Amino acid sequence: MENQALGWRLCGIRGATTVSDNGIATVEQAVLELLTTMQERNHFAASEISSAIFTTTPDLTTIFPSQVARKYLPGWEYVPLLDLAQLPVHGSLPSCIRVLLQVNCEKAQADIHHVYLRSAQNLRPDLL
Repeated sequence: MENQALGWRLCGIRGATTVSDNGIATVEQAVLELLTTMQERNHFAASEISSAIFTTTPDLTTIFPSQVARKYLPGWEYVPLLDLAQLPVHGSLPSCIRVLLQVNCEKAQADIHHVYLRSAQNLRPDLL
C-alpha cells in the first residue's frame, strides 16, 4: 500500500527496556537510552510530544522514569508525564520499564518504529 500524506495527527509510539538492577543510575541510563532511541528512530522533537505514560514493574522502586526525562532531556520539562505501576502478572518480564508516547506526527501507523531494548525485545519479537 502506498503511503499518502496523512497530515499532522496524534501517533502512539511504544517502547520498553529492562534493567539489570534497581539502582538509580541503572534506571536513569535505561530510560535515557530508550527515549533517545525512540526519538532518533522516529525523528520527532520534544515539542511534538503531547504526553507520555511510563510504567514500571513492581520491583523497580528507586526513581520515576518521568523524573529522568524531565531532568536530563531538553524540552521534556514541558511534556505532561505520568508514571504507573504495571500489573504484577505471574510470569511477566521483571525489571521492565515501558512507555507510550503520544506524538504529533505525519507517519502512517505502519511506519512508526516502536523500540524494544534488551530483554524487552521478547515482548514484541514481531517488531524486530
